[in-house]
Parts: sequence; C-alpha cells; structure tokens
Amino acid sequence: MSQWKQIQQLEIRLLEHVDFLYDDNFPMDIRQGLAGWIESQDWDMAANDESLAAVQFADLLAQLEQSRSQEQNFLQRHNLKIIQQQLQVKYMSNPALMARVIATCLREEQRILSSTCTQEQGPLEKSLQNSVAFERQKNMDSRVGIIRNSVQLMDQGVKYNEDMQDDFDFCYKTLQSRDPAERNSEQMKQEVTRLQEILNRLDFKRKEILSKMDVVIKEIDDLMTSQLNPELQDWKRRQQIASIGGPMLTGLEQLQNWFTLTAQSLFQIKRQLDKLGELVLKVTYESDPIPLQKPQLEERVKYLIYHLIKSSFVVEKQPCMPTHPQRPLIIKTGVQFTTKVRLLVKLPEVDYQLKVKTTFDKDLPPGRVRQFFILTNNTKVMDIEDYSIGCLSVEFRHLQLKEKKYINGTKGSEGLLSVTEELHSLSFEACFVVQGLTIDLETCSLPLVVISNVCQLPGGWASVMWYNLLTDEPRNLAFFGNPPWATWSQLSEVLSWQFSTFAGRGLNKEQLTMLGEKLLGQHASCNDFHVSWSKFSKENIPGKPFSFWTWLDSILELIKKHLLPVWNENYIMGFVSKDLERSLLKDREPGTFLLRFSESHLGGITFTWVEHNENGDMKLNSVEPYTKSRLNALPFPDIIRDYKVISHGVAPENPLKFLYPNIPKDEAFGRLYNSQPSKVHPYLASTLIPISELRPNSSATSPQCQSPEPPMTPGQFNMLNEQLCLDLDAMSSPYSE
Repeated sequence: MSQWKQIQQLEIRLLEHVDFLYDDNFPMDIRQGLAGWIESQDWDMAANDESLAAVQFADLLAQLEQSRSQEQNFLQRHNLKIIQQQLQVKYMSNPALMARVIATCLREEQRILSSTCTQEQGPLEKSLQNSVAFERQKNMDSRVGIIRNSVQLMDQGVKYNEDMQDDFDFCYKTLQSRDPAERNSEQMKQEVTRLQEILNRLDFKRKEILSKMDVVIKEIDDLMTSQLNPELQDWKRRQQIASIGGPMLTGLEQLQNWFTLTAQSLFQIKRQLDKLGELVLKVTYESDPIPLQKPQLEERVKYLIYHLIKSSFVVEKQPCMPTHPQRPLIIKTGVQFTTKVRLLVKLPEVDYQLKVKTTFDKDLPPGRVRQFFILTNNTKVMDIEDYSIGCLSVEFRHLQLKEKKYINGTKGSEGLLSVTEELHSLSFEACFVVQGLTIDLETCSLPLVVISNVCQLPGGWASVMWYNLLTDEPRNLAFFGNPPWATWSQLSEVLSWQFSTFAGRGLNKEQLTMLGEKLLGQHASCNDFHVSWSKFSKENIPGKPFSFWTWLDSILELIKKHLLPVWNENYIMGFVSKDLERSLLKDREPGTFLLRFSESHLGGITFTWVEHNENGDMKLNSVEPYTKSRLNALPFPDIIRDYKVISHGVAPENPLKFLYPNIPKDEAFGRLYNSQPSKVHPYLASTLIPISELRPNSSATSPQCQSPEPPMTPGQFNMLNEQLCLDLDAMSSPYSE
C-alpha cells in the first residue's frame, strides 16, 4: 500500500496534522494526483543536487501536464493548470527548494504514520500538543479580535470629538462676530450658556476617549505580557524540539497574525493620539485633558510598539547545511549553510531597504580557543514574501565559516571542552525607522556546533540533542561546562524521534526498554532514572571500545543507507538481548529467524535462526554481523534470499525459512528482492552468494557462522566446496552475534 493511501486511512485527529503540511508551496492536489510517482523519487538527493533537482522538476511538470490532460472534470483541470503555472513561477529558478519542500512533506507523513504503530506519545510531545494549548490559542484569537474592535470603535469616538469641536468652534466664532452692544442681551446670554454646554460635553467626550484609550493600551500591554510573549516563547521552544526530530513545527503564521493585528491596533491608537493633538491646536481650554494625558499615552504606545516589533524579529529556519537537512545547528567549516529570519509584523511602511547583517560569535564566553568568521557576504536585504501576509523575511543561502589563523601558528592550549561541546551562535542585526520610531532589531540562532571533519558529525548531533532537550535558554554557550542530567523518559522519547526522522519509523516500547537496559542496566524500568551527558556520549559501553551514542548512531546510519525498506516494513526486531532472543525462538519451528542489530559491532545487523540437532535439541545460530562495507556489495534482502550454510557432509542450503514469528521468508521479503541479474552477452550472468561454514558438534550455546567478505560468486563457492575437507575437526563456537 502506498504511503498516501495509508495517510488517507488515518483518523481525523492525525489528518489535521497532515493538512498542516500542504499549502501553496506544495498543494495537496499534486500529492493526491501524483502519489505513486512522487513516492518513487529520491527527493532528499535532489535537494542537494541542483542538476538532479532540475530534472525532477521538469519531470514533475510533465507528470502534472499528463494528469491534467487526462482529467475529465473541467474545474479540476483548470485548478491543475493554475497550480502548474504557480510552480513554474516559484521553483523554476530554484528547483532544489521544491525538492526540499517535497522531501520534508514525505518525511513528516512517515512520522505521522509511525506514531500510529509505535509507542504512545512521550511526555514532551504530549506537552506540545495538549488540549490546553488549543484552548489558550482560541482565547488569544478572541482577545486580539476584541482589542481590534475596541480600537475601531475609538476611531468613531475621535471622529465624534472632531465633529463636536467643529460645532463648538462654529458657535464660538459666531458669538464673537456679534455686535459688542448685544453682549448683555438675553439672547446673547442664552448663546453663551449653550456654548458652555457644548464645551462641557466636549470636555466629557475628550476625557471619555482618553479613558478608553488608556483601558485599551493597558489591555494590549497585558496581552503582550501574559499571552503574546509566552506564545512566542512557546513557539521557540517547539522550534527547539522540532530541530532535534520532534513534532513538525507549526503555528508561525498564526503567531504572525497575532503580532500584526496587535501592531495594527497600536499604530491606529498612535494615529488617533496624533489626531487628538491636531484638535488641541484648534480648540483648547483650561484643564483640557488632552495636553495633560496625551504625552503619557504616546510614550506607552511607543514603548509597546518598540518592544512588539523588536520581539517579532525571529529566526524562522535555524542554520543548517543543505547536505544534512535532518541535522541542523551543525556547521562544517568551508561548507555552505542556510538560515532565514523573519519579521512577524507587517509594517505600515518602510521607506528604505531593510538590511540584515549576520555576525558569528558576537559575544564569546571567556577562554574560548577556536574562533571563526563568515567567509561570504554577510549582509542581505529583507523582502516581502508572496505566500505570507506581506511580512518581511530574508534567507541567507550561501554562508560559509572559516577558522581564524593565528599569528604564532598555534591556537594555544586546548580547553576542557571537546570540539563538539563548544557552542557558538549566529547573530542577526538590523535598524530602521517607522513612523518616527528608530528600532534596533537583534536576534540570534540557537547554539551551534562547528566541526572541521564530517566524522565529528555524530558527536556534534549528540550535543545539539542534549542542549535542546534540556534547556530553553536561547544562548547558553557555556552549557557543557556543567551539563545537566536527563531522565530516561526524556531521552528515550528523543531517541525514538531519531529513528522516525532518519528511518521513517520510531521505536516501540520493547525496543526502548532494551536500549534502556543497555545504557542503564537494572535501572532501565525506571523512567525517572537520570542519565549523565558523559554516560550517554563520552564513556565507552562496558567491554566495548565505543560509547552508547556512537553505537546507536551507527545503527541509524546503517538503516538509512542499507536497511530502510526492511526497517519500514517492521521486519527488523532490532534491539533484542540474547536472553530475550532465546526466549522468543526456543519454541519455534526450525528455520525461524529474527533480525537484530549487533551489540559488539558498530553499525552491524545479524540474523539468528532455530535449528534442531539429531537428538531433537534446539540450538540457535547467529551469522557474523553484516556491516556497511559488506552491504555495499549485496542488498540485505538478497542476502536473506541467497544465504547458504556449508555443514559437515550436507549440501549447502538456506537455513532461513520463517521470519519471526511465522511469516514465510519469501512472503515477507519477496517484493524487496532485486530482480534477476541482467544478462550481458556473451557472458554468463553471475550472482553473489553469502555463505557461512557451520562446524558440527556444537555446544548448548549457538555458534557464530563466519561469513566471507565479500559474498562469494558461484564459481568461488564451487572451488571452496571442492576443497573443503569432509572430516573437519569438530569444534564449537560460543553463542554470540
């Protein structure tokens, strides 16, 4: 079943999350109409290869044109034509951007699907998606709307004051134009009394409108303090979680709408105060409330505008190398990286180009040894985005870092922190004037890890995960001087996210339990047990030459490059202890096997199968783990299909019959097998065959079958079979991997 068909069968709650993925950048009409073709393309590769992206963009347009020509519904055919034209305008000059958009959507679909078949949501994910948050946002919508209506009504109040003042001004000038001899007349006294009444009403209305302004300004101040700023901090926290594999980040458009509506209300109040100032120039009197209250109200409005716009300057996309889109916040020197900042407020006018300048490590903590600078152009102009409501943004696509040279040729003594524990930041600054207000904008990225070699990437990613999991501080560059501990419940949730992000399917409860046992031993069942940073990523696993995270990251890499189809079919049990493995297989039919990751090899996968000896006793055999060097030669499903065991006096045979618990091997893996090898005349076709030698007289524990490197061709196998001595000395191997 295609991924899109699986998506359509989800419950409404999850379909709402799918709906967030699709907009004008990648309309759902295309996803629906070209589902099979879209899923058959490698969009991740195209996102990092301009030429391949151009080819796939052209293919997409061709597929869309074909779909449109076959569409019978006139309205749908018209819509597809519009979509085709919009895609050409948006992506013709940058097809790699299209590839990144589609790759992200497919990845998030996989995450949503995986959430239906893995463990329930962890505490961190639940906290980001609870009903209280939705109620809070509904309340925010209502409150912003009420403030806008109040400000609109104040416009009418200011207009009423202006009309009443015009009446007073007319009556006053009329009275002044009268003959001085008539001033003591009864009619004159009546007109003066009437004029005084108008002035009293005018004074009342002036006080009334100023009082209403004071109430609304207080309401906006409270809104910003108690709701808008917390919502912004909540979005930034969710951005942190999304950057380490958590739920997809949404809500920026909604946040932008709140900021813009609030700013519009403040600018409108400022215009109303300016209008009241103009009225005072025409008519004023003793104890006039406008000159007394207007300056204070203006200062409060300016203060709120300043801080609203200043806080609306955010990093929309954290720094990321296009070559590693799933591991942001890690920068390799000499490699281009991208980032994007946005102003969440739609400004009434900006009379000049708003330039944003980037600075690396603006405020370094003391004692920092390595220092870097931006090699490429670090200044760009903000533009209005077509697909937003007109807010300004700028994307830096070609930034590069270079390490500073030292005059004495040395960097000095190294600090206590490793390269991947040093945290850096990228700052963004701009300055502009709007309606007489000069506003200095500044924001910064989340802390970055700078590496000089790709082998440092796993260690850098461990640092990024640990920081963003355990703190919401935006710029604590000294974090790893004394890193906090994590609870296993926190860490296990993030580890599962790594598998759903990189491999499309997260870990279930049983798999996480085994990982917990490997890391914590007897404390694995306690979710509140604390894990230190050193134990997670720096200390070697007892008896092994690598750390827990190095081992787990090598498995992620193995899945992504060699085991993805098998993993996503849920055929790899993966993390299984030897005791559990024996318990699962002991009562199964001969030939039943399961797939698990090696505990002794970095990035290795093995299979263990059941065999009964002549006495009917059960024993387990495990093949030597297959690592990436061996899987480069032969796909893993083909290894399972063609695997042979040479045993004493017995013709080579495949011992793998049933995938645990009882799925026939070919039924499980049949569609994953490679097609028959192509025949190139005049040569005979050849096939690589993985072979192990199983020696007799095994002990109660299972032997480890040695498999040659790389797998043998049929000719090599025949030569080996002829040379094998049938009376090999009996020897046993310990049950291992």
